[in-house]
Amino acid sequence: MRAVVVERYGPPEVARLVERPDPVPGPGQVLVRVEASTVNSGDARIRAGRFPDGFGAVARLAFGFRGPRRPVLGNVVSGVVVAVGPEPRGRAAARLAGAPGARLAIGDRVCGMTGVAMGAHAELVAIARGKLAPIPADVSFDDAAGVLFGGSTALHYLTDKGGVRAGHRVLVIGASGAVGTSAVQLAKHFGAQVTAVSSARNAALATELGADRVLDYRETPPEELDDRFDLVLDTVGALSPATGRPLLADGGRLLLVVASLGETITARGPVKTGPAPERAESFASLLELVAAGRLRVVHEAALPLDRIAEAYALVDSGRKVGNLVVHPQPASTRRRPAQQRPERTPS
Repeated sequence: MRAVVVERYGPPEVARLVERPDPVPGPGQVLVRVEASTVNSGDARIRAGRFPDGFGAVARLAFGFRGPRRPVLGNVVSGVVVAVGPEPRGRAAARLAGAPGARLAIGDRVCGMTGVAMGAHAELVAIARGKLAPIPADVSFDDAAGVLFGGSTALHYLTDKGGVRAGHRVLVIGASGAVGTSAVQLAKHFGAQVTAVSSARNAALATELGADRVLDYRETPPEELDDRFDLVLDTVGALSPATGRPLLADGGRLLLVVASLGETITARGPVKTGPAPERAESFASLLELVAAGRLRVVHEAALPLDRIAEAYALVDSGRKVGNLVVHPQPASTRRRPAQQRPERTPS
């Protein structure tokens, strides 16, 4: 199979397309032909060896000192099951029972996240069935891939950490990114009043997604706002606990998707941070919203896998809008099921 490998930390050009052996699914796993994956901020950090303040030594211990220990990056998978591994036994079988992907078969359209195993920037990936959710018939591979990283992060922070509810005043900083575009829509879905912060060029997009008010961060830095909010969701690391707390109404919560090691360790009370879990049940809920037309997946024009360096460069620039999808399969072999709706790009 073709796969992108990153053998040393560095600029986008260190990502190389090579031939590697096809993976073999183990117990409880399936082999997925990857039709769409994404290049997100997490992939870019690992590729560059550039981690949030304080996390450098810990991250290199986990991922590798000079380069990624697992050289095939990417943890978002959207595609078709082409082989099924042996049935798991014991506790593994019990954990799988009842999961969205428990009864997957060859030919099923699925999506999910591989976690620290990564490996999705390839034509094939072996992944545990419990990490996958079936893709509804009218959701495209690109939309299924695009909703996972940003959508699951936004959902976790708004609901599990933020307790969002109808009438809440929510500030979303970084409203045009993968997490931000989902957060604006999900907050509105839960009945909140949303103020979005983005660049001026993305203001129209934030409005289209449902924001009640849109602010240009250059003209109105969020830390200078006089307003008070029930939830402040910072998706880009613009705020610290010191600058974010004054924006909170009584009982409000400051949700820091990007935080330093010190901020993560000391977060308490109204300040919430930390990684978002990758739950197949959350993926299934998000896919239902996409299928119902209640959640729009925003993404740039998709790129083939052999142009992944361009994808990384766009992520590094900080100008990516929504999600950035890559297609591992050669154009000549990519198929779109008859019932699959056309891919959508932001206006």
